[in-house]
Amino acid sequence: MHEKQKHIYVGVDLHKQHHVAVIINCWQEKLDEIKLENKPSAFSTFLLDIDKLIDDGLTPVFDLEDVGGYGRSLAQFLTDHGQVVKEVNPALSYSERKSHMTTQKSDSWDAECVARILVNKLDQLPDAKPHDLYWSIQQLVTRRNALVKAQGALKNQLHIQLSHHYPSYKKFFSEIDGKTALAFWKRYPSPSCLESITLQELTTFLLEASNNTCSVKKANDILKLVKEDGRTAKEHQETRDFLVRSIVRDITFKKKEMNYVEGELKQLMSLLDFQLNSMPGIDLVTASALIAEIGDVRRFPNANKLARFAGIAPVYFGSGGKGKEQKSKQGNRALHALFYNLSVQQVQVAKGSKLPRNPVFHAYYQRKLKEGKTKGQALVCIMRRLVNIVYGMMKHKTAYELPIEQEKK
Repeated sequence: MHEKQKHIYVGVDLHKQHHVAVIINCWQEKLDEIKLENKPSAFSTFLLDIDKLIDDGLTPVFDLEDVGGYGRSLAQFLTDHGQVVKEVNPALSYSERKSHMTTQKSDSWDAECVARILVNKLDQLPDAKPHDLYWSIQQLVTRRNALVKAQGALKNQLHIQLSHHYPSYKKFFSEIDGKTALAFWKRYPSPSCLESITLQELTTFLLEASNNTCSVKKANDILKLVKEDGRTAKEHQETRDFLVRSIVRDITFKKKEMNYVEGELKQLMSLLDFQLNSMPGIDLVTASALIAEIGDVRRFPNANKLARFAGIAPVYFGSGGKGKEQKSKQGNRALHALFYNLSVQQVQVAKGSKLPRNPVFHAYYQRKLKEGKTKGQALVCIMRRLVNIVYGMMKHKTAYELPIEQEKK
């Protein structure tokens, strides 16, 4: 008996409220279809229904498309109960749907396509291994990204409001959303709020808000700029002042919430005992983002697999004995962007001293440019080396150290 004849194949189409499972045999004959709610109490019944379809000597194999999202609970339940669970790439199920003469789209057909992929690629599909720690880090990174995006939108709104109130507002503070700046906008959202304020009063306020960083000169400059701008008060000025204060309150809240998220990230990262932040350019945020996208590094047999997963390894295109390697446009683009930004930081130099942040990679980058590579191609070379380094640091939990010879040189 062939190995594939020893199983029945369960493809599951996953949704927020319910899942649809289609069961087929090794000849891709549909045996049954089961609809179940997406809650742990329904999963036991689902397993019992599958057991009823199993003949002597056969074992079920499950295939899920989204084990990190809606299918996470089911994948965790099945693995905890000793079932074989595979994870299918959505691109494969999409390709399976498009490969038929008549293209259709339904929960039942989607589940059957997943099951067909399971039959055809049983030995190639990776095992689904949901890990609570990596999943929690990924959720925190997603939450932080949402806060950053929302904060950026609020910052743009504040720019728009302040441009009407203070035409020269960009000269007031180095950062519009800095601690002192936010305190100023909240207290004085428009020049009308400064009309009865003396230089001494404004100086005292700025000193308290900035922890004695700002001086009398800063207060004097602000009052001078406000006077040079002229009168900007308009009808319904109170409403416009309210808008500025509302935006400032929201930005302040987002900043505090981001600190809470980063604190939680720091605690979870300490459990993994990785030392990624020992490399120049990798801080807590970058390290957690890398781990969120890579997950358990042990699922990659070697660094080459990780490079291909990130879309950094070149792809060969050829036919008739002719061909060449081309830049990959596939893979995990979020992880690709992380390695790209990290590679840029490795070749940067300090503004004042002009010393490279990472002498080893800076020298390697210059060498690649002298070999005739473009800046983009040289950065790809650095990205590929970074994959090897990050893979080794995560797998062996080691710190990054600059080669002594290169550092002396």
